[in-house]
Amino acid sequence: MEIPYIVTPRKDTGLFNSKIAIWLFLASEVMLFGGFFSAYVFLRIGADYPWPERTLPVLPGLINTFVLIGSSVTVVFAWAALKMREWRKFQVFMGITIACAAIFMVLKAIEYNVKLHHQGVRLADFTVIEGHLGYEKEGTAYAHNHHGDKIERNMIFVGASKVSFSTVRYHEPWVVDMIAQAKHHKATIQLADDLTAAITPGGPPVVLAKGGTDLSPEVLEEIRKIHLAARSHNAEVRTAALRHEWREAKAANPEAPGWKLAPAVNIDMEALAPHLRGEVSTVTFNVTPPVRMEFKPRNIREGQNSSRLRDDTVIEGPLLASPMFFENVDAIDFQHLAMKSVQKGVDPVAAIETSWLYQNDEFVRDVWAWHQKKIAALEAELAKRGREPTEKERYRIGWKELAEFADTREGPQLSAVTKFAEEFFGPNYKARGELTFPELAIPREQIGFAAKFTPAWNTYYAIYFTMTGLHGLHVIGGAIVLGYYLFFGRSMYLVNPEWLANRVEVGGLFWHFVDLVWIFVFPVMYLM
Repeated sequence: MEIPYIVTPRKDTGLFNSKIAIWLFLASEVMLFGGFFSAYVFLRIGADYPWPERTLPVLPGLINTFVLIGSSVTVVFAWAALKMREWRKFQVFMGITIACAAIFMVLKAIEYNVKLHHQGVRLADFTVIEGHLGYEKEGTAYAHNHHGDKIERNMIFVGASKVSFSTVRYHEPWVVDMIAQAKHHKATIQLADDLTAAITPGGPPVVLAKGGTDLSPEVLEEIRKIHLAARSHNAEVRTAALRHEWREAKAANPEAPGWKLAPAVNIDMEALAPHLRGEVSTVTFNVTPPVRMEFKPRNIREGQNSSRLRDDTVIEGPLLASPMFFENVDAIDFQHLAMKSVQKGVDPVAAIETSWLYQNDEFVRDVWAWHQKKIAALEAELAKRGREPTEKERYRIGWKELAEFADTREGPQLSAVTKFAEEFFGPNYKARGELTFPELAIPREQIGFAAKFTPAWNTYYAIYFTMTGLHGLHVIGGAIVLGYYLFFGRSMYLVNPEWLANRVEVGGLFWHFVDLVWIFVFPVMYLM
């Protein structure tokens, strides 16, 4: 039996099945993206930090806007070609539509790549520094890690002399990594003392592992099994004893409610001791000789003499110099510092000039003095129109301002092609050099928070990646469907051209919606 209204429309509505379905689907999509845009507005209004404004590259976003608008036109032309039974024209216009989708995603991938490799750090005084991290210098003993990879200069270094593992929580890849680091530095990690525990209830302690045993995942796994077995046995013994105490208490006071009996119900741990097994919750290994071990900042909470990993592994040894080293600083942002100083009733300029960055870097002092003169001139110009500089203009020095400052100091002259490429790929650090984008080492104690420009950096980027990522998935999904009609729709066309035309019309409606969403995303995220 043939399903009705697949090709021919209903007489009462003038619609065929798939068009009704796509309108219902688009209604749900409107609610989805409407929720995103509403959430963005409320989060921006209620932000407790300077909301990023005009931080995304406008030119790629503008090109993508015209690319999607053009593709919306060509998908209509492809549908019209089918209506006129011109297969070759349909192929051309649909091919252009899919090519536009590919161009959009390539530009979006370039934009994402720049963000995912861009480092930001908020200092303890709320100064924000942006740029790219450097690597350990070639030729030094620590230029490469045990994998042979260059070491990024944003690692926590500990002079490890002793390592204590939680036998339940230890993370095996980190254990393997520490073993490899020790081997790389010609050191050993061995059990500090004989590990003993009673493996039978009330029995004498037995040696589970000899002192001097080399650390390995297998050794830790064996200890973990013994510990978990003992813990499970002991839990059963304690539970049985507790039940017995409750029964005794209830028998002595049958009318009393349970909550009144609770304070009197206690387990005699000394009496239970002969029935318990020995638990081994931690195990300690010596590092001989002590070596410098490296850890990613997100994995460790560092201390002066003892540090702890996220799996509760304790690294004993002094915290070594672990500065975050920027090979290129491409933005200096005092907006958050200025906001905090105003809240405290302190003059923002005075707060900036007493900040750690200003006090410790001559380049920053020079560029800030130049920036102040530039803002004074801007204030005078805007005052004629009854306006004044924004907080971003007053307190943020972006990479284009740093390039302008370098020009006043006879900085490098770049070609028009290089400057155009910078609009897509970000500043050209190699061509502009240190005169434009200086190096900077930030002591670990000055760092309040650090992250790449990912959703972890702030709420703005979390929303940016969520909305543009979801929109990108819609572009990919729509391109796949339209591509299917282009490359595999010939058989459908030969059977009934109107059937394919209807499918392309439905796909075109979805594509128009994708374009409409971007027309909202572009000004909201890129221009405002």
